[in-house]
Amino acid sequence: MRKILVLFIFFAGFVLPGYAEEQATDTDILTLEWLDLIPEQERNVLGGMGQPVPLNHSGDAPAQSTIGSVRPELNGSTVKIAGFVIPLEGDDKTVTEFLLVPFLGACIHVPPPPPNQIIYVRFKDGAPIQQLWDVVYIIGTLKTEAVSHDLAEVGYVIEGTALEEYEEY
Repeated sequence: MRKILVLFIFFAGFVLPGYAEEQATDTDILTLEWLDLIPEQERNVLGGMGQPVPLNHSGDAPAQSTIGSVRPELNGSTVKIAGFVIPLEGDDKTVTEFLLVPFLGACIHVPPPPPNQIIYVRFKDGAPIQQLWDVVYIIGTLKTEAVSHDLAEVGYVIEGTALEEYEEY
């Protein structure tokens, strides 16, 4: 019995610390909804910010609304957020830079959502392009950094570390 206890303590000393670190890492990831990117005091100001905008194909569409600010307290957080991908940079196998948006067609069908509802994502090693046609989870470090792009003004940047298949709970 004593040998089993010694072996267990020896085994636990090597295996469990790594397991605990892995578990701590998972709990350090802040899972966000798109509404979480809007400061609480601004969530009801426009009565629908963050909601899909009706599609407009007329060519005389209004410009992107730049009303709304970011949440500076989220800067530097490791986050996980689901969204649709609009590829910007990459090749036929991987995408290294893209916009993550809350609804299908945002930034392609005008007007784009406000800057606090668009995330510019950079993946140093690229994300597999075949996984980007549906909703995906992006995991990475969120920055409150403004980016001006031809498609839209952006309020957040994520340095992507992982991409996961979206699963509705």
